[in-house]
Amino acid sequence: MSPKLPVHNSQTITEFLNLHHSHIAEDGSDDSYKFAFDDEAFLARRETMGIRFELELLKPEVLLKEHGIDHTITVFGSTRFVSHQHALDLEKNAKTPEEAAVAKKAILHSKYYESARQFGALVAHYNETQKLNSNKLHICTGGGPGIMEAANRGAFEVGDKTIGFNISLPREQHPNPYISPGLSFRFHYFALRKMHFMLRARAIVAYPGGFGSFDELFEVLTLIQTKKVVPIPVILVGKDYWSEMVNFNHMVEFGVIDQEDMNIIHFVETAEEAWQVIQGWYQLS
Repeated sequence: MSPKLPVHNSQTITEFLNLHHSHIAEDGSDDSYKFAFDDEAFLARRETMGIRFELELLKPEVLLKEHGIDHTITVFGSTRFVSHQHALDLEKNAKTPEEAAVAKKAILHSKYYESARQFGALVAHYNETQKLNSNKLHICTGGGPGIMEAANRGAFEVGDKTIGFNISLPREQHPNPYISPGLSFRFHYFALRKMHFMLRARAIVAYPGGFGSFDELFEVLTLIQTKKVVPIPVILVGKDYWSEMVNFNHMVEFGVIDQEDMNIIHFVETAEEAWQVIQGWYQLS
């Protein structure tokens, strides 16, 4: 029987550093003597920005492949919405008219949180019927609170893998607790985060949101309109909100977009309707 040959004949960087770390600074603490890959100050320089871009692109790609994640549904929406129970607690504990007003608005908006949670569960239940990873669709969000938390939570509660692409912000955004271990990623660059939102996306589901949600949504619409990506369904949940915030029909009438551009967008009211659009687009059973 032939001996098993090694996969490679070199130490990993970690193995090398563990073995040789005590000898790295033999001539003192001068940073110039550090290995380039072990020099944080050097890697943070403006001149190495391209390398950091490549690393932010590569790390999630490698780890998602290891987890067998081929296809995702990316969910956008406000960070400010809370669950219905949380909203009721706010109302119960309100001590001033201002707090009561905040709680009332939270209860009104909690329907979107619960809808996104239900949508995550619908996708996860579909995955339970699929034996092959290549047929599964995994919930992917920006990893934060609000709608992102809700969509991750719905899939997580069913037992499915969920993904979070978090971003470092001045007011730090922490990953929500419903992202699967090993699938919570942290980005510095919005551009690289957006690329990963799209690389495996087979649908975009957007709930009501603010500047960030609009930024992400319109970038997707532009990519599809300009044929930079293969068309995928873009689903806007909450007809009243979207029709009031963006007068798409007026854009057509004004001549800044074509009527066929409206075929990219699907307006729905519920999580079930959003899932039905995706089922119909890909003819899923």
